[in-house]
Amino acid sequence: MNRQPQPIDLLSRRAFLHRGGMGFGAAMLGALLQGFGSSRSAVASNPLTPRRAHLVPRAKRVIYLHMIGAPSQLDLFDPKPELKKWDGELCPDEFIKGKRFAFLRGHPRLAASQFVFARHGQSGAAFSDLLPHLAKVADELCFIHSLHTDEFNHAPAQLFLHTGFGRLGRPGFGSWLIYGLGSENSDLPSYVVLQSGPLAGAGANLWGSGFLPPLYQGVQFRSGDEPVFYLKNPDGHEPGDRRRLLDTVRRLNERRLELLDDPEIATRIAQYEMAFRMQTSVPDLASLKNESAATLDLYGIKSGEASFAANCLLARRLVERGVRVVELYDADWDHHSDLASRLPQKCRQVDQATAALIIDLKQRGLLDDTLVIWGSEFGRTPMQQTDSGAGRTTKPGRDHHKDAFSVWLAGGGVKRGFAYGATDALGYSITENPVHVHDLNATVLHLLGLDHERLTFRFQGREHRLTDVHGRVVKEIIQPAASLNRFEG
Repeated sequence: MNRQPQPIDLLSRRAFLHRGGMGFGAAMLGALLQGFGSSRSAVASNPLTPRRAHLVPRAKRVIYLHMIGAPSQLDLFDPKPELKKWDGELCPDEFIKGKRFAFLRGHPRLAASQFVFARHGQSGAAFSDLLPHLAKVADELCFIHSLHTDEFNHAPAQLFLHTGFGRLGRPGFGSWLIYGLGSENSDLPSYVVLQSGPLAGAGANLWGSGFLPPLYQGVQFRSGDEPVFYLKNPDGHEPGDRRRLLDTVRRLNERRLELLDDPEIATRIAQYEMAFRMQTSVPDLASLKNESAATLDLYGIKSGEASFAANCLLARRLVERGVRVVELYDADWDHHSDLASRLPQKCRQVDQATAALIIDLKQRGLLDDTLVIWGSEFGRTPMQQTDSGAGRTTKPGRDHHKDAFSVWLAGGGVKRGFAYGATDALGYSITENPVHVHDLNATVLHLLGLDHERLTFRFQGREHRLTDVHGRVVKEIIQPAASLNRFEG
């Protein structure tokens, strides 16, 4: 979906500006100067204006819940009773022959889940007792139990999931969406990132714009009354003072843009103007004081507490106001040891709020066209990890597993109460309907009305896309249009 009528590298930037009436930088400048007056008022293109999708979209927006470090699917969503028969026994030779793991050494032993599973809802979806709240919305969820990826260490796998490539330099998932669809709110960023706990291994590269114009990168919000640094005016300064300062800086930047035709200058102008508008829009958005006690109780939010729960509620408020993409990153799911106590602790932090987000979106009529995704960069092995590899320990964990893991989606046109794909009796290999990470991303783009093969950007002599050079839409998990409001078992 390279929207330029001809490859821009065939013309000099200045020639493109004069021949076409606008350059990419001019287009971005026009986007932000609407309503503020501009010497380039003739610019007809706005790169953040909502654009027509390739396909009929099933979702308008995305809330992506990424659990940094990889929760164990075998202890949450994918029960393996057969593992109990072999708990503590050496794993089959084929599990390790010719395989690479992050930390497993020697001949590891199998490890059954220590948690109790039960079936829930009409769909009969399986949940361990660590997720009692999420189990109550089982019939809203669509599970994929056969996801696999190419990377087995955290930072490369996080990059691969979000950018389609295991190394730095590619645009993040949200940046591709904004590039393809534009924004529905001129007073807020189109792509917002919220975080609870430390940064992921891949850091801010996960929501960076890569080789796309910087206008499309994610904006990180903090918890609390000042989610973005320096939005407040300094003491003694009024909004009018800030407006006059920005007008002067804008005029200087316009002159520089006219001389250099550099899109980075247009992006800087865009950021200044957006920051000015956010001074009004963000404080009201970030404050939860107007939310009812019932809503705060639903999410399990304590007054003034910065938490994953508060971020979930803020995500709902953001999409309610037209923000296209909201990503929540929650840390500390990397349980190589002491899984028995650390996994329950993490589940207590996210279970209620995640379920509340689904309930709240549905009550407000937002779930049908909001796609919620919950997952991580890879899964966990059915073998226990110990200090000595093959030895016993009182506090074992699980190592990284890239070949078979689970993710779930809700709303946004996916089947409700549905499960797709399966793994073998021990949870090691995929036995039905494998779904590659590129397939997942192709499907998400499809649900938002974008053809993953047409959403491209020319860089370094070739067309790039989120799904690299392969990927298929998993149509089996998409709800038929004729049954959008009907339970799919």
